[in-house]
Amino acid sequence: MTRPVASELQLRIISGAVMMAVALAALWAGGMLFWALTAVLAVLMMVEWSQMAGAPFWQIILGALLAAGLMVTALDFLDPLKLGAISDRLIAQSVDLIGLAAILLAVISFRARLGAGLLYAIPPAIALIFVREQPEQGLLLTLWTLAIVWATDIGAYFAGRTIGGPKLAPRLSPNKTWAGLIGGMIAAAVVGALIAWQGDLPAFCWIAGGGLAVAAQMGDLFESWLKRRSGVKDSGKLLPGHGGVLDRLDGVVPVAVVVGTALAAGLL
Repeated sequence: MTRPVASELQLRIISGAVMMAVALAALWAGGMLFWALTAVLAVLMMVEWSQMAGAPFWQIILGALLAAGLMVTALDFLDPLKLGAISDRLIAQSVDLIGLAAILLAVISFRARLGAGLLYAIPPAIALIFVREQPEQGLLLTLWTLAIVWATDIGAYFAGRTIGGPKLAPRLSPNKTWAGLIGGMIAAAVVGALIAWQGDLPAFCWIAGGGLAVAAQMGDLFESWLKRRSGVKDSGKLLPGHGGVLDRLDGVVPVAVVVGTALAAGLL
């Protein structure tokens, strides 16, 4: 007997509200609390990626340990002196370490896909910490980043359900429509501009919402492709109504990397 659709939607809304509350609390606190939440999520993403790749238990553990070790390097971003004085060097060191760890894991496991998992899970996590710990407007910039993704998801869901129409990528995700993409872009553009206006954020934040919504949707489609390739419906079962951590954060991955890169490049 299948569960009613309304019940599934209620579970998704409730669990989503709880996750959002936890994320906002950690975001507000910043520092070690935000780092800890982000690090745990990055490790869980790596575990789910490894499981979908069909890796044996020891390789899953090795990938998780390497992911945790890489997240420890992000602790340097919690030091205002280091972040302010040598942020470019810290970023370069993080990029180098992630690349070396990915190569090491791929060689040891004989699975290039596991190495790719580190390249997928760790950069967005470190990017979010880098953005959050900025001495000026770090809190607002990170909130803006996450709000763009949330607005995209909500706008795409309701526009797709209400309008329907041609499918965006039927082979990857049969439920996604062009109307949903446009609805997500509009929602992200409006929410992003409102937060930028209220928080007096840089010009980039006023205009980037729609484009980042496309990036978020591409991240969603990539994860859909990954699940189809692995023959699974969800990346995991940890989050009630949402599947796994990868399912929930697929849109955050590209958006966080783009925002972190824009900040490092001086656009923010």
